[in-house]
Amino acid sequence: MLRPLPAAGLLLLAAALLAPGCARRETEAEEGIRTRTLLLGNQNEPATLDPHLIDAATDQNIAVALFEGLTVLDESTALPLPGVAERWDVSPDGRVYTFHLRPSARWSNGDPVTAADFAWSFQRILTPALGSVYAYMLWPIQGAEDFNTGRLASFAGVGVTVVDAATLRLTLAQPTPYLLALAAHSTWLPVHRATVEKYGRMQDRDTAWTRPGHLVGNGPFVLTEWRPNARLIVSRNPRYWDAAHNRLERVIFFPTEKAETEERNFRAGQLHVTYSLPAAKIATYRREAPGSLRLDPLLYLSYLNFNTTKPPLNQPQVRRALALAIDRAAISQRVFGGARLPAATLSPPDCGGYLAPPGQPLDYAAARALLAAAGYPGGRGLPPLPLQVLNDDKSPLAAEAIQAMWQRELGVRVTLEPYEQKTWIQNQQTLSHTLGLMSWTADFADPITFLGLFTTGGGNNWTGWSSPAYDGLLAQAARTASPAARFALLRQAEALLLAEAPIAPVGFGARTYLLHPAVKHWAPSPVGLHRYQLIELQAP
Repeated sequence: MLRPLPAAGLLLLAAALLAPGCARRETEAEEGIRTRTLLLGNQNEPATLDPHLIDAATDQNIAVALFEGLTVLDESTALPLPGVAERWDVSPDGRVYTFHLRPSARWSNGDPVTAADFAWSFQRILTPALGSVYAYMLWPIQGAEDFNTGRLASFAGVGVTVVDAATLRLTLAQPTPYLLALAAHSTWLPVHRATVEKYGRMQDRDTAWTRPGHLVGNGPFVLTEWRPNARLIVSRNPRYWDAAHNRLERVIFFPTEKAETEERNFRAGQLHVTYSLPAAKIATYRREAPGSLRLDPLLYLSYLNFNTTKPPLNQPQVRRALALAIDRAAISQRVFGGARLPAATLSPPDCGGYLAPPGQPLDYAAARALLAAAGYPGGRGLPPLPLQVLNDDKSPLAAEAIQAMWQRELGVRVTLEPYEQKTWIQNQQTLSHTLGLMSWTADFADPITFLGLFTTGGGNNWTGWSSPAYDGLLAQAARTASPAARFALLRQAEALLLAEAPIAPVGFGARTYLLHPAVKHWAPSPVGLHRYQLIELQAP
């Protein structure tokens, strides 16, 4: 028989319940608010932290914490702001930029950041032996393309001049109206020469200089821990020139490939920001937790990447037939819950005021006719086409939808090959694929960041496609000062590309993710990058 406790016993029980050991355990997110530690989902394990070798947006998310360029991008507008350079002068003809560096800019080991650091870093990324796929981002500089492609032997012929320790002068091949936005890109980030050379030569890849305890950066944070496939931690850099205004002590990046896992971790109090959100959960969050749901505009394109060097995709008729047989609206609704817009063109809306040409429409009848004209009526005689996809939560679903459309409407069979990000990218780079479902997020708000991908020999042209006419239109646009005339040339180039179809656009992006109410000053970013030193954590 249970007996009631005496009054003294009740007091003891109450005290026990209030003791620390019995109190509700603090979640990781709550602890992060208290310790000023931002917990951030970042989808993929970084392939590298070397800014001159980065080719994934998730790796750039980390690089912007560790390094800073001459300029930075404003989150909300993607327009350039002063970074290491506190100001700059531009010549009347738009071909000479003189950058004046902050006297207070320091590397994380205390060394001053100098113009020579930028000059050496530019030489490094343009050095052919390094093999940077993104080196073309510096080609507007006079002589840079020739040096990068081996036609110019000496870097002395490149338009990079160290005037003095605090002054860097760049001479361009022609006026480049978006140069200041380019200068914020990861390829323009400086690296610490002594540290790079301590662990290898200028052109060596994947050396130990990017490891915790080795990496010397000039950004607002320093690398303090990297446990592969678990977490990566950056901590406040007290030597950063604006460290006094850094509101965070550290940022922890979690490489979580599956959005379902991220969403569970968010609900469990283990994250402040997710990288994405399963489409099936959008309606639930709209209804039950709208304060945590974010649907931000993003200059983003998902597309099918055709290997045009492989039969039968070396035939433009086959590629165009496949491109016309994609119901992009259905994919948008069924796979992405309407969060992404159907894409029939290469360049997304709101891309610096540019208006894209008519794109690749949905036209099953025309697709069947093109396939028959190419010698494959009803898909007969066409071998199964392997389609490589990123092994995340959405890409395989989109690929399955395309697989079903092509089988039903064209008689074309597709096999799906999921890969983790590093292998998926490597296969595309080396043309070890037939079809790939790819994506691209703008580097800045201008259509050239999309159209420039597909120039002949371009580092990110993973189609094998080459068109002298396309290259010529982009080159002519680069020499054109009038914005309207420049856009007209870019529209011609895009129309040509869409007609020859080395790619098939699928969807334009919006970033759908979860944000803890304690995260303040997190602005929607059209290019997806954030300066974490501006973020503040406040208890709700």
